[in-house]
Amino acid sequence: MKRTALLLVALVPVLLASSIPAAAHCEVPCGIYDDPARFTALLEDATTIAKAMGQIGELAGKSDAQSMNQLVRWVNTKEDHATRTMDTIGQYFMAQRIKLPAAGDEAAAKRYVSLLSSAHRVSVAAMKCKQTVDPANAAALTTAITAFQKLYAAK
Repeated sequence: MKRTALLLVALVPVLLASSIPAAAHCEVPCGIYDDPARFTALLEDATTIAKAMGQIGELAGKSDAQSMNQLVRWVNTKEDHATRTMDTIGQYFMAQRIKLPAAGDEAAAKRYVSLLSSAHRVSVAAMKCKQTVDPANAAALTTAITAFQKLYAAK
């Protein structure tokens, strides 16, 4: 009986850990990066956020159960995609892809600051999308992602 209890105590954390969803990209490091795919996903997230904002606006005045259900689902979708955007910027780009400049390399330091600033603009725009349903914030997010993508691609 004690042996079974100890085995159960040892297995529960393993089973719980295996049910945690994966992050935006592994941090092993695996060396497998697909920057264009990340930008495609970011732009898809921004498009989804914009659509969700529109749907929330359409459903806001309705009080029937189905409309209220859909309203909640669109709010959750907007939140999820904004969070995904922030996670991708933080975990994938800022933590793994934007490299610290070598000491004394002024050009690399300038590019580093530009990339961090641009990535931060994306993250802030995503946060504003979480806070509001203003389509201007969704447009600002798309603009910030596109600007970051252009800057990031320039070598």
